[in-house]
Amino acid sequence: MRKMWSTRFKTIRTAVLATVLLTAAIWTFGEKEAGLAAGSVKPLAAAAEQAQGTTPGDRIGETAAKPMSDRAQVHDGALKAGNGWAAGMGKRTSPLKAGLTSGKKDKVVYLTFDDGPSKLTDEVLRILAEERVTATFFVLGERVERSPEVIRRIAEAGHSLGNHTYNHEYDELYESFPRFWEQIKRTEEILREITGERTAMVRAPGGTYGHFDGTYFDLLKLGGYKVFDWNVDSGDSKRRNVPASEILANIKSAKLQQEMIVLLHDGTGHEASVKALPDIIRFYKKHGYTFRTLSPEQEPVQFTLADSSKTRKKSAPSRSWIETHVMPNAELFAPGRPLLVEAGGVGIRLDPGEYELREGQYIVPLRATMERLGAEVRWNEKTRSAIIRWGDVSVNVNAEAETLERAGVDGKPLVHETRFSRKNGALWVSLRPLLDLTGHPVASVSKRETAVRVKAM
Repeated sequence: MRKMWSTRFKTIRTAVLATVLLTAAIWTFGEKEAGLAAGSVKPLAAAAEQAQGTTPGDRIGETAAKPMSDRAQVHDGALKAGNGWAAGMGKRTSPLKAGLTSGKKDKVVYLTFDDGPSKLTDEVLRILAEERVTATFFVLGERVERSPEVIRRIAEAGHSLGNHTYNHEYDELYESFPRFWEQIKRTEEILREITGERTAMVRAPGGTYGHFDGTYFDLLKLGGYKVFDWNVDSGDSKRRNVPASEILANIKSAKLQQEMIVLLHDGTGHEASVKALPDIIRFYKKHGYTFRTLSPEQEPVQFTLADSSKTRKKSAPSRSWIETHVMPNAELFAPGRPLLVEAGGVGIRLDPGEYELREGQYIVPLRATMERLGAEVRWNEKTRSAIIRWGDVSVNVNAEAETLERAGVDGKPLVHETRFSRKNGALWVSLRPLLDLTGHPVASVSKRETAVRVKAM
């Protein structure tokens, strides 16, 4: 009996010892794996430690300044899934779990080009096509007007377009927010006329640091825009004639992160940037990076606000201006909703693309909308005028004078001035004065997640 219990005790002791040793081994291995995870998976916010920023320099082009470490802000939670971003990137995990999943995350680089288009842009597009990578172009409205065909080539090649204001003039842009807004909207409309789409992505000339105050950030967000700074500065605009070798050295010396937003330029005078581009692309490919375009769906990298003493004081826009210009603007970028119009006992549906929202007004194609409501429209191309007949009411449309006119009760004409625009061969006009003058004043406008409904008398 004693011998039997002795044998059982030895067996139990051996099993316990084996369990302890196995547990210690697993713990040690887990600690090492966690260490690997910590060394290989860097939070996006760490990009601020090594990237450079800008301060005002040349009229066109951003100039390198103090390290971003004491002024960069990258929103917590990494970037949301969108345009190819790895899903769940912002979720916090235990060190061990991070080590087990980090290998599945793509390292992503976003090449961004400011100040174009120029004569250099086509060469940039050729290199990108040859290397089979995509990029994002933050363009200037005044240059887009001169080279619309280049914008079409950018879009057709699968690259993204962003808004870099109209003329890049610091004194105008950072005098007051309405001046900045005016240039953003002007460039936005120029791009829309060329591509048929709006871009919600904005980059401030010179970057936001030292230029934006809280009002700029808050109102652009309220208006539906995403403002993108960067976390890698190629240094190609810190002075004139920066050589390609220096640009490449700046890229290589920047700390490698999970996501890299690289500032480059394709504006006039940046031949060296184009020369360095193939080597820049090969450098990131060598380090296992995937190339993608920026998207409004992702959380942007933004610099922190500068100390108030370093920021030019700006006058804040009035509440009425914000309500008129900014607050309705976000709907332009909202998921498409149909516009349902009820007037004269008739209901019609205008799908996204068949109407637009501009400065709080619903703009519709005049002839198509009125004929669908049951009115008769006769257009005279020679005089650029039309007559709308709806029941007993006749309205004269004068596209040259931009007026709608009908006879009043006392015989005096009722005239409404409104802005006309041409799109795809059709004349577009604001819906409200159109309904008002045809005898169907708007009674209510209701906005729901599924549709916008306009009810007229």
